Amino acid sequence: MQQKKDAPLRSDAQRNRERILEVALAELTRSADAPLSAIAKKAGVGQGTFYRHFPNREALVLEVYRYEVQQLADTAAQLLETRAPDRALREWMDRFAQYSMAKAGLADALGKATARGTLAALGHGPVTAALTLLLNANDEAGTIRPGVTPDDFLLAIAGLWQIDPHSDWQPRAGRLLDLVMDGLRAGAPGSAARG
Repeated sequence: MQQKKDAPLRSDAQRNRERILEVALAELTRSADAPLSAIAKKAGVGQGTFYRHFPNREALVLEVYRYEVQQLADTAAQLLETRAPDRALREWMDRFAQYSMAKAGLADALGKATARGTLAALGHGPVTAALTLLLNANDEAGTIRPGVTPDDFLLAIAGLWQIDPHSDWQPRAGRLLDLVMDGLRAGAPGSAARG
């Protein structure tokens, strides 16, 4: 009897899958051409187990990307639980920049393994959901100008992708994100009370 595609994995199978993803993230970030056999060996699983979870390089790379983007997106709600909306948004921006710069090697692997449209579709949903949550919280608190959409926000921070991830990128990214945050705060209903 074949397992349903959406059925939950047994706990040992889930551990194997997570171990493969952890190793694959590290190896693909280091080298876009990391051999799948080396990833399986470092994860401590046999070839059969590896290929049951990930039948080819594209399936593995897409799942690593999806998993990482979801982790980043999930931090939005966590930040809002403990910080003011504008502080949560600014900290999430830093995490987004860190993710973007740290995954330069993974980006190469993604480029080699996927069609651009597939990649955009995978990341768009979780990132848009996280941004919607953060922007709505700020809109309700009056800490940013009203009506900012996730697409507006992504266009505003597009300069991040012009920064060389192999350089001392943190100061430049920080200045860019501070400028974006200042722009978001300009015209905010609560800005007159704070200013």
